[in-house]
Amino acid sequence: MKKIHIVALVVIAAVIALLISQLGNFSTYETIASAKAKQGKTVTIIAKLNKQTLQYDPVKNPNYLTFDVSDTTGNIMKVVYYFEKPQDMEKSERIVLKGKMDHNGVFQIRDQTGILLKCPSKYKDNPNALKNDDVLNAKASL
Repeated sequence: MKKIHIVALVVIAAVIALLISQLGNFSTYETIASAKAKQGKTVTIIAKLNKQTLQYDPVKNPNYLTFDVSDTTGNIMKVVYYFEKPQDMEKSERIVLKGKMDHNGVFQIRDQTGILLKCPSKYKDNPNALKNDDVLNAKASL
């Protein structure tokens, strides 16, 4: 075999090995029930925030936030986030959580990037508001 063929086979083998190693890193969204079945494993859940259960006291402990969420199947779980409360959390419609379920049924988030807020659009009621603002700003700059 020529050297070029050997190099090409090695490169192809390396690419295949890299792809196989990355297969385990693809995350899927879980339900609360499936997260409870996978205690101790890191899972990602999309849920609706129950704003009435939000408990945060920055004077007592600025790195402790608890709240309840529910998924589309109606299951409810308690969440503990060990960082300061994200800004405008009360305005979010949906929330993406990445963490681990403990043996007490509490979802623990110990990574600061474990919460992603899905905020409603600023222009939800009037989709043409952005266009109107752009037109006004363009005329003002002339």
